[in-house]
Amino acid sequence: MNRARIAHVAYWTTDIESLAAFWAEMFGAEIGPLYESARRPGFRSRFLRLGCTVTVELMSAPWVGGRSDGDAELGGLAHIAVSLGSTEAVDTLAARLAARGRLFAPPRWTGDGFYEAVIVDPDGNSVEITA
Repeated sequence: MNRARIAHVAYWTTDIESLAAFWAEMFGAEIGPLYESARRPGFRSRFLRLGCTVTVELMSAPWVGGRSDGDAELGGLAHIAVSLGSTEAVDTLAARLAARGRLFAPPRWTGDGFYEAVIVDPDGNSVEITA
């Protein structure tokens, strides 16, 4: 297996543009293009690049808010993404974690071109594994 690396850290927010402007002003982040999902109407995201390799994903959707009824995403840190280097590595680790009951979302290609699965760590945190 290739050496894993952090792919990005993601935040839910109700105001992508203000948060992006903050990251640009405070940390010199380069603001990437706005992505709007065709598969999940209302989902929007923007990647911010810090330096040459680190990225932060800002995500927004109508269902983001302060509720905790299971239908709403809470604002703040959403997940950390770990790049495994290949689709095969994602499939292999997803299968291992499915057998342990820790697979939240099976591998798939996303609308914005990522191959990913979502697993759950022992503390219940979402970890996105990407190719």
